[in-house]
Amino acid sequence: MTVKPEWLRVKAPQWERVGNVKEILRDLQLNTVCEEASCPNIGECFSAGTATFLIMGPACTRACPYCDIDFEKKPQALDPTEPLRLAEAVKRLNLKHVVITSVNRDDLADGGAGQFESCIQAVRALSPHTTIEVLIPDLCANWQALETILDAAPEVLNHNTETIPRLYRRVRPQGDYQRSLEVLARSRAHRPKVYTKSGIMVGLGETDEEVRQTMRDLRSADCDIITIGQYLQPSAKHLGVAEFITPAQFDAWRVYGEEIGFLQVVSTPLTRSSYHAEEVQKLMVKYPRG
Repeated sequence: MTVKPEWLRVKAPQWERVGNVKEILRDLQLNTVCEEASCPNIGECFSAGTATFLIMGPACTRACPYCDIDFEKKPQALDPTEPLRLAEAVKRLNLKHVVITSVNRDDLADGGAGQFESCIQAVRALSPHTTIEVLIPDLCANWQALETILDAAPEVLNHNTETIPRLYRRVRPQGDYQRSLEVLARSRAHRPKVYTKSGIMVGLGETDEEVRQTMRDLRSADCDIITIGQYLQPSAKHLGVAEFITPAQFDAWRVYGEEIGFLQVVSTPLTRSSYHAEEVQKLMVKYPRG
C-alpha cells in the first residue's frame, strides 16, 4: 500500500465522545458505514456525535473491489425492529441531520426499499425536526422501489456514481454508469422537491477531463450536490491507489462544479459521501424547495 501524503493525515479524535457514540450503537445493535467501510473520518464524526447508519447489513450482495464492507457473509433476513432501533439512536444522539445508507441487497425483490421507507417513517415519528438523507444503491433499476423510498419524503436522495465510466468494469463490476445516472434523473422527476446528491472517488487512474465529464453528466441528470474525495485502499486485497490527488486539484473541481450549476460541491482529499452532510441544511435555507 502506498504511503499517504501529509494532506491525508487526520487529527486524533476525542475518544470520550467517540466512546459515547459507540456505546449507543452497541446498545441498540446498529451498524455504521463509518466502521464497516473503514472511513478515515470516523474519529471526527463520532467526536461530533454523528454517524451514517448502515441498514440491512453488514453483509453485502456485491463485491466491489474498492469497498471494505463484507461480501463473504450470507445476507440475513430483514429485522423488523431495525427501523425503531435506528430512530432511537437518532433521538439519543440528538441529530439534526441523519444519513441512512445500506449494503446492496440484490437478494430482495425491492432491493430493501421497504426497509428504507420504514426507517424514514420511524425517524420522523421520534425526531420530527431531523432532516433525513438516504444514500441508496441502484436497486437493480427497480423504479417502483425507488418511488417507494422517495414517497417516504426524505430531504435528500443520494446515490453515488463512484467513478468515471471508463473504470466501471474494474471498480464497480456489478454496477452500471447509465443506470446510476438514471436513479438520479428519475428521483428528480418523481419528487422535484427532494435534493439529489452523488459522489465520486478519485485517484484510481481517471483524468481531469474524465472527472469533469462525469460532473457534467451528473448535472445533466439535474443532480444538486456532488462530493469528490480521494480513494484510499482499505487493505492489500483491495484496488490499489493509482495517484494521490493534490488539494489544489480538488479545489479546481470545486470551482468547476459551482460554475456548471451544482448547488453544493464538497471536494477535498478526505471528503466522503456523508462527510459534513449536515451542511445540506444551509443549502435548504438558501435554495428552498417548499
